[in-house]
Amino acid sequence: MYADIIIDITHEKLDKIFQYRIPSQLEGMLKVGTEVVVPFGRSNKETRGYVVGFSESTEYDTARMKEILKVAEKSVAIEAKLVALAAWMKEYYGGTMIQALKTVLPIKKEEKVREKRRLRLLLDEEEGKRQLDIYLHKNQKARARLLAALLEQPEQDYDLMIRKLNVTRSVVRALEEQKVLALESEKTYRNPIHYRKREQKKYVHTKEQIHAMERFREDYRAGVRDTYLLYGVTGSGKTEVYMEMIAEVLRQGKQVIVLIPEIALTYQTVMRFYSRFGDRVSVLNSRMSQGERYDQIERVKAEEVDVMIGPRSALFTPFSNLGLIVIDEEQEGAYKSEQVPRYHARETAIRRAEMEGASVVLGSATPSLEAFYACQCGKYQMLKLTERAGNTHLPQVYITDMREELKRGNRSILGDRLKEMMRERLQKKEQIMLFLNRRGYAGFVSCRACGYVVKCPHCDVSLSAHRGGKMVCHYCGYEMPSVSRCPSCGSSYIGGFRAGTQQIEDLVKREFPEARVLRMDMDTTRTKEGHEQILESFASEEADVLIGTQMIVKGHDFPNVTLVGILAADMSLYADDYRSGERTFQLLTQAAGRAGRGNRPGEVVIQSYNPEHYSIQMAAKQDYEGFYEEEMRYRELMGYPPVSQLLAVLMTGADEEQLELAAEYLKKYVSHIDRNRQIQIIGPARPYVGRVNDVYRLVLYLKCEEYQVLMETKNQMERYIEINRGFASLRIQFDFNPMNIF
Repeated sequence: MYADIIIDITHEKLDKIFQYRIPSQLEGMLKVGTEVVVPFGRSNKETRGYVVGFSESTEYDTARMKEILKVAEKSVAIEAKLVALAAWMKEYYGGTMIQALKTVLPIKKEEKVREKRRLRLLLDEEEGKRQLDIYLHKNQKARARLLAALLEQPEQDYDLMIRKLNVTRSVVRALEEQKVLALESEKTYRNPIHYRKREQKKYVHTKEQIHAMERFREDYRAGVRDTYLLYGVTGSGKTEVYMEMIAEVLRQGKQVIVLIPEIALTYQTVMRFYSRFGDRVSVLNSRMSQGERYDQIERVKAEEVDVMIGPRSALFTPFSNLGLIVIDEEQEGAYKSEQVPRYHARETAIRRAEMEGASVVLGSATPSLEAFYACQCGKYQMLKLTERAGNTHLPQVYITDMREELKRGNRSILGDRLKEMMRERLQKKEQIMLFLNRRGYAGFVSCRACGYVVKCPHCDVSLSAHRGGKMVCHYCGYEMPSVSRCPSCGSSYIGGFRAGTQQIEDLVKREFPEARVLRMDMDTTRTKEGHEQILESFASEEADVLIGTQMIVKGHDFPNVTLVGILAADMSLYADDYRSGERTFQLLTQAAGRAGRGNRPGEVVIQSYNPEHYSIQMAAKQDYEGFYEEEMRYRELMGYPPVSQLLAVLMTGADEEQLELAAEYLKKYVSHIDRNRQIQIIGPARPYVGRVNDVYRLVLYLKCEEYQVLMETKNQMERYIEINRGFASLRIQFDFNPMNIF
């Protein structure tokens, strides 16, 4: 037998399968996904690789064929199904097979096993007392102390006994040899979940929830495995629907993966699932120690876990009998990888589900245009929840025009209406959330007097301010000089936005000295349990005001929050990105949805310098379908996803001239192979950050209606790059339908 092996040399861009003989001592020990050590190259350097297949014949000269040396120590094998998924990811998103394999490998190496040891008395009470008398007579005090403790309680924790009784390992060994006691050990798992039992509220499902659950249940029992979009307004009880769907899948003996976009959402989500399904639920995320992550995968392999919850990487949990993948808040950009292969969790989950006979449920109050478009095209099934659960109502939303505030002399980031409503809430002992929409704040230039934003005349995205007094479009490279006065109204109040969460915290404390204020951002959540501590404090009503960026507005449920203030609502509207309108609508709708989730009605104040924009108007009405129609008209006009497909080719290199020349050659090559003129080429353009650590960056964009055409073009470009030496010193990455432009 021969093994097909991918060699682990990522930096050399090696992406070729090599065949090795399987030595007799390893026969039966290898399987697809096993990490092995092989001799490689002329020097036969010991190198690691992964088994990706087997064959009984070979095209090579068997006399010259090398032999596998051994199985790599302390490695964790990749499941065969995940190897097949990695091969699909490599083809679909680009990169090398090694990069794809390392992506689907949830744990890189074996960690030290944690054991719980205990001492067990082997003698009956009468024999034990006789032996105790012997120890006392011989003045063997340590042995006597240990035996006396075991006579009181025949099983004791080993570590506790050693510390409490001050006895050594040699004393324990002596009693073992005399058959007085046995030292036993069992494997224990590090548990990342610190669960506190809470009283379960009785939940009454709405008619729409029951309809969604029944539709899924009927399909699943009939053997139908499909992709569903659970589209429900904020507070409509999507999580309750997920749990009923999961319960159905578990009854069929299957396993479930639940993806959430950010670690900040893990705590509340896990507690809800844990209280329903018990310790068969586990969690994976990057804040956990390597030991904790390793133990959760070991629990999965030992079939002690049925439901795994976590961000994007939890998608590769090696379940053997996967039945359902749930992607909560599916619209989030966090589901798109920023490392090669630049995969999207939604597409990859659907592919894994197809390979393993599982269903996929996507959930959102503000679905991505891609998911909603797929429903319109009949690719996904839509399940709708149009009303809030528990007889609560959507909040009343007000829009404050900050241009008018400026005219009245209020230069504060807090408008007069918001300040007055905050004062009322503090008097009533109700809670307030202040959301600062900081996405895209660094780049665009806007006028605070009239709301005008400087845009590219060719791409309909904002120009970004660069050093050297110029503004640049990151799609096509268009440039113009920076402005000191607004081209629309002549005001001098034009420039970037400079407020952050810390300044807002200081302002709130000055305006409302009686308020207890919490801030949640990257600085305050650096510690392992930083998210949990802040959210738990706010949930326990230990604070009146919670200030934060987007991490506070997604998925959290605080019944006493009756006011949400959205500051600088249009910050993300003018990020230099074609998705900026969609992101703005999603963020504002999610933020507004935090208010009024308890018994008291909620109110929301959206503060904006461009209150007429359809993203802001539709978010205030919580009208997703109205927004979808407006946004799709813009996407159709400009040829952006999901109407067309977009491929970004990011090129980096230390030699600026060589990089520019290579980009032009690549552009000409694409024009040459695009014989049917299906592809529109934009750029090459310089990104917002054009140089990092003396490495220059350029990006080329390719637009086409058909994804398959772009994928084939990417494959041809990879071959062209491989055979031309001029590209050898450059790093080139491919990104389909990027969530952010470079």
